[in-house]
Amino acid sequence: MDQSDTQIPADETERNRADRTLLADAARRAGTLAMRHFRHDPENWSKAGGSPVCVADMEVDAFLRETLLAARPDYGWLSEETADNPRRLECRSVFVVDPIDGTRGFLAGDPHWCISIAVVRNGRPGAAVLFAPALDRLMTATLGEGASEDGEKITVADRHTLSDCAIAGPNSWFKSEVWREHSVRPSRYLPSLAWRFANVADASFDAAFARPRAHDWDLAACDLLVHEAGGRLTALDGRPPVYNRAELRHGTLAAANPGLQDKLLAVLRRVEEERAARAGISH
Repeated sequence: MDQSDTQIPADETERNRADRTLLADAARRAGTLAMRHFRHDPENWSKAGGSPVCVADMEVDAFLRETLLAARPDYGWLSEETADNPRRLECRSVFVVDPIDGTRGFLAGDPHWCISIAVVRNGRPGAAVLFAPALDRLMTATLGEGASEDGEKITVADRHTLSDCAIAGPNSWFKSEVWREHSVRPSRYLPSLAWRFANVADASFDAAFARPRAHDWDLAACDLLVHEAGGRLTALDGRPPVYNRAELRHGTLAAANPGLQDKLLAVLRRVEEERAARAGISH
């Protein structure tokens, strides 16, 4: 059952609203910390696996952890830059945080990075904030109450055919001939996955997708933004992601309005099969 089919208790709605306010204030304050390093050649290094991290990631992570857990000491904590503690699995409410989503872009001076924070309950987000400090753009969402940017309601685009759709995703995936059958328009690649999907929520893109292995912290906040803006963010089987599990990684994901989503998923399944066959992987 989708979130939209579930009646939300009044006390939970109030809790989500309070959490959204807390997240928005913390994100703006964290943005001030991050901007002290942006375009100032911050110290950086590579994590295991080769992905970059910098001093700004760590400072923002520490600030958010201290600030949010001081306000909600009974909540669990899951962040890209904090060692995972399995005790989060026992918590009803969990902060899911990416202190800087799009670190590569941050280090390159690209302004399209963001601070991503969500509160997850029972596997799904109830409150979410994305703040892009270099763009001074704040997007928020509360379960059952819509999504907004700086107080103004945002909604997904209403295009229902793939022809001429503006779609964002990994550049290598657009090399497939499958896309040419539908005359889609590949959009600019954004270094932040969360911001890529958020651009579906505000109709900057008609649709977007992500290759496998995205983590909870990349997705939880933008997931709620897309759903509350009237769209769907799902796996290739059409099901929404489930968060705060032992396994943090997800498969291929896509987001669009409900009338476009199934068409997009059908194309992505073909592209994924084609890529797997090329790599010699049998399904």
